[in-house]
Amino acid sequence: MTIVDAGRGVKRFAGTPPTAADVVALKGRRTIAACIPARDEAGTIDQVVATCARLADVGVLDEVVVVDDHSVDATAERCRRAGIAVVTNPAGPGKGQALRCATSLTTAEILVFLDADVVNFSERFVTGLVRPLLDDPGLQLVKAAYRRSLDGRPDEGGRVTELLARPLLARFFPDLAGVSQPLAGECAVRRQAVADVFADRYGIEMALLIDVFQRFGCAAIAEVDLGDRVHRNRPLLELRAHADDVLDAVLSRACV
Repeated sequence: MTIVDAGRGVKRFAGTPPTAADVVALKGRRTIAACIPARDEAGTIDQVVATCARLADVGVLDEVVVVDDHSVDATAERCRRAGIAVVTNPAGPGKGQALRCATSLTTAEILVFLDADVVNFSERFVTGLVRPLLDDPGLQLVKAAYRRSLDGRPDEGGRVTELLARPLLARFFPDLAGVSQPLAGECAVRRQAVADVFADRYGIEMALLIDVFQRFGCAAIAEVDLGDRVHRNRPLLELRAHADDVLDAVLSRACV
């Protein structure tokens, strides 16, 4: 992977993601955990957990934890069938609460947060995100960047991102205006960087990005281009709660 500036000091990596063998050779004694919040994702979670299980078998991942966010489908059953540890979110429902639970259940130095609704999930969502943290001790947070379609239309996905999240960053945190996917659910972060920076519900991604920026600066944040991301697009009315949480996360951290 090569470095391309993403604007105002936030690095962006592009190119062929590293292989699992590359990551194993680099990690040494450092430990990595995958943390996966999931609510009613029985239709897609098989590929996510199967991929993580393979990465655990070859030594990339030391722990894999799925937090079932009060699903009413077979999400938890499918995880257990794959041999993956799964717990019920004790403070939920809520994505931020689920990730806080997952973090508390692991001891790994590097945490990889993964969404469970990705249709085209592959090893690159793990190896591509952790490689920069293994290479550069100054990085604290590596977020996924990707292209998102909507009903087959390229780059029409990410409606909350383009209509709310990025304009808010440009207004209140201009140093982060170059981050292309601030709401990406896939990221890798050092354990020390997530202490006391969690937000509840869907505000978690924006809160983590801003909090890491305020504690460590732009130089501690990077994005990795992971190509296309295909997932379940939600109806517009269901995005209202997401937008509300993102707005709260930004305004509570901005000097307004």
